[in-house]
Amino acid sequence: MIPGSGILPTQLYQAGQVQRLDRAAIEQFQIPGEVLMERAGAAAFALLCTRWPQAQRLCVVCGVGNNGGDGYVVARLAKAAGLSVRVMQVGGSERITGDASTMRKKLLAVGVEIGQVSPSGLAQADVIVDALLGTGLKGELSDELVRAIATVNSAQRPVLSIDIPSGLNADTGQAPRSAIRATATLTFIGLKQGLFTASGPEYAGFVAFDALAVPAGAYRGVPSSATRLSAELLKKLLLPRRRSANKGDFGHSLIIGGDLGMCGAVRLASESAARVGAGLVSVATRSAHIASLNAGRPEIMYHGVGTEEDLQPLLEKATVVAAGPGLGQSDWSKKILNAALATKRPMVIDADGLNLLAQSPPKPREEWVLTPHPGEAARMIGQSVADVQNDRFAAARELQERYGGVVVLKGAGTVIATPDLAIAVCTAGNPGLATGGSGDVLTGVIASFIGQGMPVKDAAYLGVQVHAMAGDLAACDGERGMLAGDVVAQLRNVVNPEVGQPADLVMSPDQGEF
Repeated sequence: MIPGSGILPTQLYQAGQVQRLDRAAIEQFQIPGEVLMERAGAAAFALLCTRWPQAQRLCVVCGVGNNGGDGYVVARLAKAAGLSVRVMQVGGSERITGDASTMRKKLLAVGVEIGQVSPSGLAQADVIVDALLGTGLKGELSDELVRAIATVNSAQRPVLSIDIPSGLNADTGQAPRSAIRATATLTFIGLKQGLFTASGPEYAGFVAFDALAVPAGAYRGVPSSATRLSAELLKKLLLPRRRSANKGDFGHSLIIGGDLGMCGAVRLASESAARVGAGLVSVATRSAHIASLNAGRPEIMYHGVGTEEDLQPLLEKATVVAAGPGLGQSDWSKKILNAALATKRPMVIDADGLNLLAQSPPKPREEWVLTPHPGEAARMIGQSVADVQNDRFAAARELQERYGGVVVLKGAGTVIATPDLAIAVCTAGNPGLATGGSGDVLTGVIASFIGQGMPVKDAAYLGVQVHAMAGDLAACDGERGMLAGDVVAQLRNVVNPEVGQPADLVMSPDQGEF
């Protein structure tokens, strides 16, 4: 694996699992820890030279564990390459043992001095290397480490973090007290799941990977904790259409929602369903909205429903039902949702549909996809938003156990939990998607894929990936001010990558394989 090449594996791991992989490499495959440390330092220095080829002054901030040992290797290699190197130590040298101690002695032997953290020294560096803490962090950071992290962050210089930004939780992506804000992170042996959700993307910056030549046999004994979605899903699930196909082959998606004054949500969801290939799309909404909706998108069939009886014929014709966009929580909303829940059709529930479920939780159901954002998720499991965000993986699992089906916990690094206990994470997407209506677009996309015949798990995986990729294409014009409608406009390009867009914008090889 070439550090910094952009090629990332799809398997994600918790810190404890990576430690097991590390032990397997040392104990079963007889790779000395010192060799792994040399490889890690060399990979980090290679990435540094690739990303910052003009850098001449390097500052390496080291802790007392193996992460610091990696940093000593980087400093020694930089010295040998003719760079100006300063090494700053956090923690007493008497605490440095094992392979890290060996690397420290090698560094001192080539004439590099090790000093204390200095704001002025950090400010003079072209690049700072963060080698303070790896994945073995337990408990809270010491005050000394918090001060060191704050000093590095305040230097406002490019930062390369080794393995993980110091202070970031490798399992949850949270920074309980403080963490390095890296420009790039080179992680080793296994991708840490916390790099890709919650605060992970914000702190990690560009993520690169190096397996340190650990044999494949080591991985066979350690199952991953999650899977990273990739653009390869499109090749796997979006098969060519038969030349003799007709609209009945691609499902009939029914979108339910749009209480008074909230018809925009069903417009976004229904058009999104059509844009990714639904054969037919109907909307059940308030009668007052029909004229304006039909004028805006006449390809969609709009129906005014005032009672449960009005909804029944639409439910009977539908292949899939999506309820929630703009649904509201009025008496009308509750009656319409209850009628929809009585159907045997596969479903997607979002927005106020989820808020109503939280008020009266139904029995778990297999054939549906629930798409909460953190606030909705918190209401559904009786926790705070902070609790949900503190461990998004655990929250998604609890939601799935309580409600069944497939749960899509939206946010930075969307987490998907499925009935087979699998967890997937979407690493595509950008902050431009944090705008009103974006979730309605996702609802329509997932519903459409279910209606086209995909199992709910595949539809959720593909829908999340397609939605995020469309968001990334829309962001080519800038993230700030991006609207949900801009995402809708890109959906057709994503699901038809061979037309209208260069293939590498939609299916770039750096997405790996699913």
